[in-house]
Amino acid sequence: MRHPGIPTGVHVLLERDGRVLLMRRAGTGFFDGLYSLPGGHVEEGESLRATAVREMREELGIELAESALAVVGVVHRRSDTNRIDFFLRASVWQGEPVIAEPDRCDDLRWCAPDALPEATVPYIRDALAAGPGPWLQESGWG
Repeated sequence: MRHPGIPTGVHVLLERDGRVLLMRRAGTGFFDGLYSLPGGHVEEGESLRATAVREMREELGIELAESALAVVGVVHRRSDTNRIDFFLRASVWQGEPVIAEPDRCDDLRWCAPDALPEATVPYIRDALAAGPGPWLQESGWG
């Protein structure tokens, strides 16, 4: 019996001067108007780190090396479906983050993890409050 896959996401913590980069979602139909970490879905045949590298290039126009990424946590959440999200921290990158997909994001903001905008995706807020990691969280299960 074939089991349906669970959508898997990767979120990247880009940190500068004690602040993390957030993007405000727009035009996606999913958490639009709320701030989130940059990232996206793992594609068929793609590793977590390869996903992070691709998504940072597509969303922010920056370049990361897979070796510059460390897994800091995992969220298994119940949202519109059963989902698993991996959180990776980037120690270095090349380029200055910009809105490279204006049809999906309308603002970038550097924020202290303890001073996030009110309009932040709830599971992202919880993940950033969890600390440096490693950690595992479950969300929406009861």
